[in-house]
Amino acid sequence: MTTIRINDFKGKIALITGGSSGIGRAAARMLAEQGAHVWVLARRTGLLDEAVEFLEAVRQSPEQKFGCVSADVTDPEKVNRALAQIKEDIGVPDLVINSAGSAQPGYFQETSLGIFHEMMDLNFYGTVHVIQALLPDLMARRSGYIVNISSMAGVLGVFGYTAYGASKFAVRGFTEVLRQEMKKYQVGVSIVFPPDTDTPGFAHENLSKPPETRALENGSGIMTAEAVAAVILNGVKHGQYIILPGMESKLIYRLSGVLGEAVNPILDGIVTKAQQTQNATR
Repeated sequence: MTTIRINDFKGKIALITGGSSGIGRAAARMLAEQGAHVWVLARRTGLLDEAVEFLEAVRQSPEQKFGCVSADVTDPEKVNRALAQIKEDIGVPDLVINSAGSAQPGYFQETSLGIFHEMMDLNFYGTVHVIQALLPDLMARRSGYIVNISSMAGVLGVFGYTAYGASKFAVRGFTEVLRQEMKKYQVGVSIVFPPDTDTPGFAHENLSKPPETRALENGSGIMTAEAVAAVILNGVKHGQYIILPGMESKLIYRLSGVLGEAVNPILDGIVTKAQQTQNATR
């Protein structure tokens, strides 16, 4: 069967959740630069207005259309209303990038049940709500492309990410099944496993990150949102199901598959060393 892909974004309609900042904003800009019509969906109206101005500044032709809708992806009714408005304004999207998400690291015993619900509601159910609202149109049209963003914490269990990691593993499992089900409808599906990325969300996440988590990240690189977005769009053009931005992501993904449980002693050793250093400085 022919690989499902979008060879050229010119004239295509793109919807990006979380498109007012971070990876989503970077992807929106690149799509606008390549001639796409771009709609961004996020919660904060001020940032949304800035994002549309940002897109207007890089438009490639007067025919391009840009817009934004304020909605909370954790609320399915608000998502349905927002997407109905987008479909009325511009039409059914050709490309959907689910970039809305956040991380709240911390020790499990100090993580409230509310945080677990917040992570699942935003990272997992937020993705499901958007897709569920659009999928009947994509299936009926027999075309379209969906990109879901997971994390390297959705590939490998990382100390300090019990809530966040669970939500990103959920995105991974959901996307694997969705890809299988959508193939006969000619709807493409990709999943992205980004490494640490320089975004406002990552800066906020660092405020509550345990030292053991920092130790596991020590020495690893950090990618720009623009670099990650470029890899995502290139993956869509080539119909790649698994999109791995950066060499580190590729290495971790492959090693986790090859080593399996054998990776645990490596991680445990890093955590133990961090804990010993922490105890010594008290």
